[in-house]
Amino acid sequence: MNNRFRKVRIVLLQILILNVVVALAKIIYGRITNTLSMESDGYHSLIDGISNITGLVGIQIASRPPDKQHPYGYRKYETLSAIIISFFLILIGFEIISNAIGRFRADVSPDVTSISFAIMILTMIINFLVTRYERKQGDELNSEVLIADSMHTKSDIFLSLSVIVGLVAIELGYPIIDPIISLIIAVIIFRAGYSIIRQNADTLLDTAQIDEEEICTLVKSVSGIKECHKIRSRGTNDAIHIDLHIKVRPDMRIDNAHSVAHDVERDLKNKYPGVKDVTIHIEPAKRESK
Repeated sequence: MNNRFRKVRIVLLQILILNVVVALAKIIYGRITNTLSMESDGYHSLIDGISNITGLVGIQIASRPPDKQHPYGYRKYETLSAIIISFFLILIGFEIISNAIGRFRADVSPDVTSISFAIMILTMIINFLVTRYERKQGDELNSEVLIADSMHTKSDIFLSLSVIVGLVAIELGYPIIDPIISLIIAVIIFRAGYSIIRQNADTLLDTAQIDEEEICTLVKSVSGIKECHKIRSRGTNDAIHIDLHIKVRPDMRIDNAHSVAHDVERDLKNKYPGVKDVTIHIEPAKRESK
């Protein structure tokens, strides 16, 4: 496991411990006091923990070096883990909606205490700190899993705030607010899940990572190249693969053409630090008519 994957793994383990503690506090006390919004928020935090575990498994696989069956490596397993996280979000959203509908039909009054407020405020502070730390590490390490998980955790801040508002409303004699807040939480969870899918689907679908015109302009600036075409790029931000065709003078020697191809690869990697592999097909340009 290289240094990048090791750092991502450490971050996920740290966040996993915090998420489990936060989730258990909200779920247990939410059940004791019959506060559905608090319990729902706890399940959302529990999904954060499951997401961390999913990310850890994905990182463990993604860190494997390329082999004969996987010449491009296992990097996409990290992206796949982010997609799986989004499905966990969607599932818990449906569960919360089901519980909220049941609460509308039942005559149950939540028992709000000062401990309820203390737990929610404390967990909101923890989530704020976790979000900032995880996003910073995700950007520095170019990790889709950490970035996706930080977005997930960021939604917890607003969810916790909405639960606190709901607790105040219950105290003021409006218990109907409790299941309503739960429905709002479900909508936010659905939105977070969709956002994660949208951001990571491009990688799985091999969407172009670098503009074709940008690549062509850079390639044609290399001495000896007449034309370039069939340009393709794919991969992740820190592991981009490029393949292209270049046309050189028809009288150019093979060793010189090979040297030109190396110049192209060097310039592309210097211009785009995320480029890991460049495949170049060399063709002779048409002879200029005299």
